[in-house]
Amino acid sequence: YWAALRNLVASLLNSIRSIASLLLLLFLFILIFALLGMQLFGGKFNFNPKELKPRSNFDNFWQALFTVFQVLTGEDWNEVMYDGIQSHNGVNSVGIIFSLYFILLFIGGNYILLNVFLAIAVDNLADAESLTAYEKEKEEEKKKKSIRRKEDLDLSKQLPPGVDPSGVIRGPKRLQEKKKALKNEVYNHKSRSMDSENEKIKSEEDEEARKSLKESDVEEDEEEEEAEDTVTTSGARPRRMSELKMPTRKEPMPKASSLFVFGPENGFRKLCYYVCNHSYFTNVVLVMILVSSAMLAAEDPRNIDKRRNDILDWFDYGFSGIFTFEIVLKVIAYGLILHQGAFCRSAFNLLDLLVVVVSLISIFMAIKDHGNTPFSTIKILRVLRVLRPLRAINRAKGLKHVVQCVFVAIKTIGNIMLVTLLLVFMFSCIGVQLFSGRFYSCSDAEKLTEPECQGKYFVYKDGDLDDYSIRNRTWDRNEFHFDDVLSGMLALFTVATFEGWPKLLYVAIDSNEVNHGRIYNYRQVVAVFFFAYIIVIAFFMVNIFVGFVIVTFQNEGEQEFKNCELDKNQRNCLEFALKAKPGKKYIPKNPKQLHIWRFVSSRPFEYAIFILIMCNTIILAMKFYGQSDQYEYLLDRLNIIFTAIFTMECILKMIAYTPKNYFKDVWNIFDFIIVLGTIVHIIITKLDWCLCCNPYNLMITFLMGQKMMY
Repeated sequence: YWAALRNLVASLLNSIRSIASLLLLLFLFILIFALLGMQLFGGKFNFNPKELKPRSNFDNFWQALFTVFQVLTGEDWNEVMYDGIQSHNGVNSVGIIFSLYFILLFIGGNYILLNVFLAIAVDNLADAESLTAYEKEKEEEKKKKSIRRKEDLDLSKQLPPGVDPSGVIRGPKRLQEKKKALKNEVYNHKSRSMDSENEKIKSEEDEEARKSLKESDVEEDEEEEEAEDTVTTSGARPRRMSELKMPTRKEPMPKASSLFVFGPENGFRKLCYYVCNHSYFTNVVLVMILVSSAMLAAEDPRNIDKRRNDILDWFDYGFSGIFTFEIVLKVIAYGLILHQGAFCRSAFNLLDLLVVVVSLISIFMAIKDHGNTPFSTIKILRVLRVLRPLRAINRAKGLKHVVQCVFVAIKTIGNIMLVTLLLVFMFSCIGVQLFSGRFYSCSDAEKLTEPECQGKYFVYKDGDLDDYSIRNRTWDRNEFHFDDVLSGMLALFTVATFEGWPKLLYVAIDSNEVNHGRIYNYRQVVAVFFFAYIIVIAFFMVNIFVGFVIVTFQNEGEQEFKNCELDKNQRNCLEFALKAKPGKKYIPKNPKQLHIWRFVSSRPFEYAIFILIMCNTIILAMKFYGQSDQYEYLLDRLNIIFTAIFTMECILKMIAYTPKNYFKDVWNIFDFIIVLGTIVHIIITKLDWCLCCNPYNLMITFLMGQKMMY
């Protein structure tokens, strides 16, 4: 376990060079956008002279760096963007163009640069996993060597004098000759038996080859008999064992006696085993679990004596009896706990037993005290039976592999969590040294010490001297602080989630001496602490978790081919060569139909339709609130024209491909549904029916996306 942790830490240390290069690129990216932001928005966030300007601004270089880094983290970046738009006369003017600055910053920094941390994390985790696997193989080899040595020592004690465990005769010459003769006889006997076995194997292989050739000939004949008009595209993606539909294997009934009463040949036990493994019984139990869980959710905890709760309690008694009957059947069929394959040897069965026992206890206590016992709340645990459908994992192979990956990931995720906690602890210790006792402030910003923070003060609403209120001064500590290590770790955890971290940053920047109030931008240099923490923990270590999930899924997927000598690319090529089939394309024989087919299948036709869809989308985007009737009438007429063109396209394709082949393509069905829905919408609109929304816009947008993907 600690070897895996050591390898993880070593891989993280080896990635410092890559991280340093990425950090340099990230710093240049932030520097460029900070300087550009100063030129575009410097000194322009003064919207109201009576109010304080937003802390996230571009008035100087350091403040621009803080703001750009805040946008990279995604915390309240839209507020900064709207402030930037408002600084240039708002959305309805040229200010909307300046939103491109924030969009490019967010996309280039958050979606591209910061995801490079994820790539580095995946690479490092792959190295750590391979190193751990290599060390495990070494340990296994050492164990095998030690076992061989012990076996050789035990064998040397049993051999006669003069013979060592390797078979070399070291006694007198006469004894050596006898041993050699005996060895030659054994060798000749083995060679004869091996020759006979090889002949049998060769004959069996010849028969299997003949059978496979016959089967392949039959399959080829069946494929040639397929209809010529079908348009099929067969994928050549390799199939794993988990994708094959294998029959579900029932757990065999243990040969040991159950409860010391029912033997393996007992008829009643066989009946219980048959009932427990019947699909109808399992499905009924699953339905009962879902219904009982829904009824638990329908209870009213505020009015215990309500009539509805009494009815639900009676249903609960019935469900508990059914679940108890199920447990009894399984205990009789499989036994309790003593032998292999018993009921209590399975973790899922133990969960079922726990939930049923808790349900019975809660029922008995409720009946005994007429529902007034505090232990009646234990019946809430019956909802744990909804975990019972997890037994379907053994039947769904894909889900089983996913769960296996989750369980495999728990161990190494523990290592990553431990490293992350150590780093957070280190940063918390640094934060205690920097900010301990410095996050206090008075509600009246003019008072800097607790003795001065006494009495009352005036609060003016929106800077209006005529609209004011009188409040008491209070000396408070910030809700997140660094007065001790645990509180510092909690504050740093909120910073790692990016939730409200700029507020904590500016509280730290304004922090003064110990037990003193805040001074605006008093210590801007402490922002480096938060930037370093976010880069190490939020950008890198958090991505380690995501990277490990990716590596785990890749490794678990490769476990199915661990005994194969081919690598992944070679397997894919081989599967492609074995399963690839030529695609069939419908070509009409009628000359007139052939002309239409050539027209709708040509590239110019597809490009023209795509351009028309783009134009129709632009027209849809030209709608706005408060438009004139003439403008709306023009847009509606244009939409009708485009709808007629798209309808003609569908008709021509149906004529060219015939309706049978046209509807075999999924994209053609998609086109037909959109065109049909558009026609229905136009008819409804002409009949003046009321619609809650306009589906035409959505349909045309989907149609444009379909053409781009097609």
